[in-house]
Amino acid sequence: MKPSVLVTGGAGYIGSHACKALAEAGYTPVAYDSLVTGHRWAAQFGPLVVGDLADTALLRRTIHSHGITAAIHFAAFSQVGESMADPRKYFRNNVVNTLGLLDSLVECGVKRLVFSSTAATYGDPQYSPIDEAHPQSPVNPYGESKLMVEKMLYWYGCAYGLDWVALRYFNACGADPLSRIGEDHQPESHLIPLVLQAAMGERSDIAVFGTDYPTPDGTAIRDYIHVDDLSDAHVLALAHLERQGESMALNLGTGSGNSVRQVIDAVERVTGLTVPVRLADRRAGDPAVLVADPAKAREVLGWRSASSVIDSIVASAYAWHSRLSQARQLAFPKVA
Repeated sequence: MKPSVLVTGGAGYIGSHACKALAEAGYTPVAYDSLVTGHRWAAQFGPLVVGDLADTALLRRTIHSHGITAAIHFAAFSQVGESMADPRKYFRNNVVNTLGLLDSLVECGVKRLVFSSTAATYGDPQYSPIDEAHPQSPVNPYGESKLMVEKMLYWYGCAYGLDWVALRYFNACGADPLSRIGEDHQPESHLIPLVLQAAMGERSDIAVFGTDYPTPDGTAIRDYIHVDDLSDAHVLALAHLERQGESMALNLGTGSGNSVRQVIDAVERVTGLTVPVRLADRRAGDPAVLVADPAKAREVLGWRSASSVIDSIVASAYAWHSRLSQARQLAFPKVA
């Protein structure tokens, strides 16, 4: 059995999938989650400690009692629109509370950390696909908060010997192939669940924001990466640090993209259902194309996005959301 790994946000969407990947690799994932946005049912692959990231005393007790030797840090607020309306919420949780986590790790002798970062640190793309050398100039407090943490990691590495890998995600999607865990956000903001909800009659339609982009079908293109591929990258990043590998930031994406129209077509193709569509104007700040260059992750970690074919992504998400919908109907039956 490999050592225990602290997974902050381990009852959340990506965090729970990472716990699954860690358990499959022989680690003991210790999920640490406030359950503000996470779910108790998602912590299926190791112990769950319910606590706030701001509670550094509980963090340190958890590190000691579970013999933690490394950490993967997911716990963060991640809604771009909310961050624009309430930036202090994001800086307090994503930056200040992360500072407390870093201090707790260093003071307890834990010197390896994999950090859940984001492509939002790049801001508006100057070229595509985006590599790690692309300028980082966030255009919202969410991206700014993640960039602040990346800078903190660099200096903690210099001063305290903290080894780290920051993984910059593009568009996480999909679900566990066995439908044990998946997305359940309130409110939901990710495209694939929203399209599925429209197809399944759980919302009136899906809004397509902009049909006049300079793309083949006029809709925006994004790089969709299956959550299992993301999770595998975290295990590989941890193994990289265990080999005394260099601290660095890496993009996680497929290197290609799918348009909004292509996602809708995939949902209709996979489910056999019709997706009601409503055309709307572009949203301010939405770029036409956001696609990763994942070459560095392939080179350094030996990582491949093996599950990130759009039909496979949609199929796993549809199976999960169908199960979730049935569970909600049983829990809250309609009254005639």
